[in-house]
Amino acid sequence: MHPAKATLVTDLNSKLNASPFLFVADYSGLNVSQFSELRTRLHKAGAACIVVKNSYLRLAVKEAGLPELGELRGQTAVIVGDKDAAAAAKVVKTFAAEFKKPTLKTGVIDRLVVTTADINTIADLPSRDVLLSQLLGVLQAPASKLVRLLNEPASQLARVLKAKADQGAA
Repeated sequence: MHPAKATLVTDLNSKLNASPFLFVADYSGLNVSQFSELRTRLHKAGAACIVVKNSYLRLAVKEAGLPELGELRGQTAVIVGDKDAAAAAKVVKTFAAEFKKPTLKTGVIDRLVVTTADINTIADLPSRDVLLSQLLGVLQAPASKLVRLLNEPASQLARVLKAKADQGAA
């Protein structure tokens, strides 16, 4: 392999290893300004969109130890990031709804191949922060109920004494 090609594959391999997710999309039909807008939106979500040759992607995926992506044809863009996969999936889904492109081909999340339907389902999930706050609320609920339950007898006694004191003062 030509040294320049090997460098490109090595660079792509390092990006794949650093990312917890990988989405493969067909970006044909997007003009330069639309593609630039997609990259800007993905950057805000902590992701990047990289145009890559299918053969280089196959080699980089193989070197990274990721599962096979299946048949790759057409113009391919790879979406990787260092943050939440759901945020990047939301950006791609909303962008595709707005411009009718790009179309997702497949993806890999935590070394598992996911379909386009799986990626769209992930895009519909709440953000990571919302899910963490919901989990925290669920975990705190039993403890707060226990505290209220333990406080209740003392509170009832205090209310009875207050009512008796108010009755005696009147």
